Amino acid sequence: MPGRDDIRNVAIVAHVDHGKTTLVDAMLWQSGSFRENQDIAERVMDSMDLEREKGITILAKNTAVQYGETKINIVDTPGHADFGGEVERGLRMVDGVLLLVDASEGPLPQTRFVLRKALEARLRVILVVNKVDRPDARVEEVVNEVYELFLDLDADEGQIEFPIVYCNARAGRAGLTVDDLADDLRPLFELLLETIPAPVYEEGHPLQALVTNLDASPYVGRLAICRVRNGTIRKGQQVAWCRADGTVERAKVTELYVTEALDRVEAAEAGPGDIVAVAGIPEVTIGETLADVDDPRPLPVEQVDEPSLSMTVGINTSPLAGLEGTRLTASQVKSRLDAELIGNVSLRVLPTERPDTWEVQGRGELQLAVLVELMRREGFELTVGKPQVVTREVDGKVHEPVERLAIDAPEEYIGVLTQLLALRKGRMEQMVNHGTGWVRLEYLVPARGLIGFRTEFLTETRGTGILHHVFDRYEPWHGELRTRPSGSLVADRQGPTTGFAISNLQERGTLFVAPGVGVYEGMIVGENARSEDMDVNATKEKKLTNMRASTSDELVRLIPPRPLSLEQALEFIREDECVEVTPVSIRLRKVELAANRRQQAASRKARGLS
Repeated sequence: MPGRDDIRNVAIVAHVDHGKTTLVDAMLWQSGSFRENQDIAERVMDSMDLEREKGITILAKNTAVQYGETKINIVDTPGHADFGGEVERGLRMVDGVLLLVDASEGPLPQTRFVLRKALEARLRVILVVNKVDRPDARVEEVVNEVYELFLDLDADEGQIEFPIVYCNARAGRAGLTVDDLADDLRPLFELLLETIPAPVYEEGHPLQALVTNLDASPYVGRLAICRVRNGTIRKGQQVAWCRADGTVERAKVTELYVTEALDRVEAAEAGPGDIVAVAGIPEVTIGETLADVDDPRPLPVEQVDEPSLSMTVGINTSPLAGLEGTRLTASQVKSRLDAELIGNVSLRVLPTERPDTWEVQGRGELQLAVLVELMRREGFELTVGKPQVVTREVDGKVHEPVERLAIDAPEEYIGVLTQLLALRKGRMEQMVNHGTGWVRLEYLVPARGLIGFRTEFLTETRGTGILHHVFDRYEPWHGELRTRPSGSLVADRQGPTTGFAISNLQERGTLFVAPGVGVYEGMIVGENARSEDMDVNATKEKKLTNMRASTSDELVRLIPPRPLSLEQALEFIREDECVEVTPVSIRLRKVELAANRRQQAASRKARGLS
C-alpha cells in the first residue's frame, strides 16, 4: 500500500508525572515553533485552568512540529487512569507511540494500561527513558522491567524488539546511550522518523475520515477533529456524514484547519494521514465518519472501556441554596451533563428515582471530581453523593471492579500499609525493595476499598508515600468492607458559628468550620473522634451578664479548622452523607437533614425494617 513519507502521527503515552507534556514543550521549542523572544508558559499543552493548577493533563490534545521535510503530528495524552478514555481516543489517530518511563520509578499501573491499548492496536512502540539525570535513576533495571511488562502483556516478537532512547526532557537532551546524550533531541527525532511507519492508504479509495475528538470555536461552532484515513477532504466540499445510529446525511465542510505548532491554520485540502479540524457539522459526535457522498463507507466505531465508579449529582437542596451560585435549576444541570457527554466518551449519565438528581458514571474519583469542579466554576450549585462502584452480574453472581494498586513508600511503613490494605480485602501481588530505603508494593484491591483510602494513606506515611491505581478486572463481590472509623459532628440548628461554641467542641474531634460561618441543621461541622455521629450546637453564644468575673476576658485559643478540597470531601463522606458544592463553598451534610427523621431511620434499620 502507498504511504505518505512527509507525515508521521505519534502519541506520547506514560504514567502521570513521567514528563509527557514537558517533552512536547522541548520538541516544539527545538523544531522552531516559537520565536526566540516569545513568552511561552511552561507545559504549554496544559491549557485548562484546572490542568495548570493540578499540574496534570486532563484532555488529550494534538500539536504538530516540522522536522526537516517531515511534519510530525503529536498527540499529548493524560497520565491518570481516570482519563483513560482520552488515551484510547488519542491512539486511534496515530501509527505509533512514544512510551515514556521515569528512569527511577519505572513502569507503573497506568504504563501497563496505555501499553496494553497500544499493543492491542498493533502500534509501533519507542521506549523513551526520561529523567535519566535523576540522582536515584536506575536505568538498566527500568529497561528490564519494561521488557517484563511487554512479556506480561503477551507482546509478539516484532513488538518486543523496540528501540530505546534516553532523555532529559526538561533540558531538551536525548541520546541512544545513557552516558552520551546529545545537546538536543535530534537522536529522538531521527529514531522517530526511522521507526514510526508513514500513514498508508489505498490508491483511488473514496474519502474516509474518523472523528476522534471534538473542540469548539466561538466563530465557527463545533469542530470535529479527524484523522483522514483515505481520500482527500477539501474546504467547501459536500461529504456524507455517517452517524452513530447508522443513518447517512449530507453535510458541507465550511472550514478546514490543520495544526501547526499550537495554532490551527486554514487549509484548502488535506490528504491521507493528516489530522484536521472540520467545521460545519454542528451535531457531529465522536466515533462518526465523514465519507464520500457518492460512495459512503463508514469506519467501524471502536468501543471504550466501561465506567467503574458512579455518584449522584443533583440540584442543591440545602437551606443555603441559591445564595452563592447562578445556575440552580434541574434543567440547567441536566443540559450541562448532556453537553459533557458529547466530548467525554468514558462518561455515562443515567436517570434516578428523583427528577432533579442523576447518576454519573466514570472511570474514577478524580474524573468525577474534575467534572464537578468545572461545573462549580461555571456557577452551578450541586448536591453530590458518595462515589459507589458500578457492579455487573456474571453467571447470576454480582461482580465488582478490582484495581491494581502500586505503592512506593519508605520501608518503615510496610507494616501499617499491609494492615490498612488487609482491612480493605487487598491481595499482595509483589513486593520489591530497591535497597534505597524505599519499597514498592503491588496489590489487587476492590475499587470500593480505595474510596477514601488516599487520605488515610497520606496520614499513615506522613505524606511521603506515592499511590497509583488502575482498573484491572471484575471479580465476585468481596463482602462487607470496613468504612470510615470516625463519626461526624452534625449541627442541630441554623445560624452563624461562634468561637465560644467551637472552643467547647474542639475536644470532641476535628472541626471543618471557623467562627462566623453559616451552618444549618444536618450540616457536618467536624469529624467525631468516636465512631458514632453526634448532634452539636455550633451556634451557642456566651451569655453576657453584668457580673464581673476573673475569667471573662480570658483569650480563647482556637485550633484552625481543617479545610477539605472537593476530592477530600468526596472521600470523607459515608453512604448517608453528601457534599454541597457551590462556586464559593464546599459543605458536608447529611442526606436527611432533620435529626428526628435520621433517628427514626436508624431505629428502623436496627430492627431490620428497611
